[in-house]
Amino acid sequence: MSSVRIASSSLISAADDHQRPALPGVAFSTLGNCATLAYRGGVIGTLRFVGILNAAVWLGAAIFFTFGIGPAVFSQEMQGLLEPKNYPYFSGAIAQIFIARYFRLQLVCSIVALLHCVVEWLYLGKAPQKLWIGLLIGLFSVNLAGGCWLQPKLKRLHTVKYAANIRPEERRAAGETFRTWHGMAQVVNLLITGSVAVYLWRVANPPDPTRFLSATKFRS
Repeated sequence: MSSVRIASSSLISAADDHQRPALPGVAFSTLGNCATLAYRGGVIGTLRFVGILNAAVWLGAAIFFTFGIGPAVFSQEMQGLLEPKNYPYFSGAIAQIFIARYFRLQLVCSIVALLHCVVEWLYLGKAPQKLWIGLLIGLFSVNLAGGCWLQPKLKRLHTVKYAANIRPEERRAAGETFRTWHGMAQVVNLLITGSVAVYLWRVANPPDPTRFLSATKFRS
């Protein structure tokens, strides 16, 4: 009987090794696949749900801000609400408030996505591909720069553009600089939205379907 058990254990180990081929330069964790700490499939399902939910919120916020909030702030309805004399300054000031909150939300979502990759690696034992890690790090960096540098810069330029105690030439220069950076920010925002859409597709359609199965299912 003992020899049979030893042979069975060897076959199980070989099966596990077959499911997880050794790749040069790729690190693996066995936290979620350890025989003494086997996690239920519900935990892995929860991880996938959190990843998809975060990506969906991220993409939904980007689309709603780009095609909903942005046009609404500079709409005819907003102009009628603020009155023509107040509209040029206050519409832009309101937009800056929304932009600041938008960058914060984007930053939170990018951090959650990076943490999700780390936790997924710890539980499932498979390191994420460099392409997706690079994408998430890039999104995090862009949003960090946007929230900590670009948005304050736009806010300052907008204030100078409509300041009554600033010389006209300085206001004109601030307005031209503001339009340049604002146009660049819109292009970057469209690129971010497209990148988040690709990330959502990747989370919802993992390249390896077996990575969401618990280790016990390979042994049944």
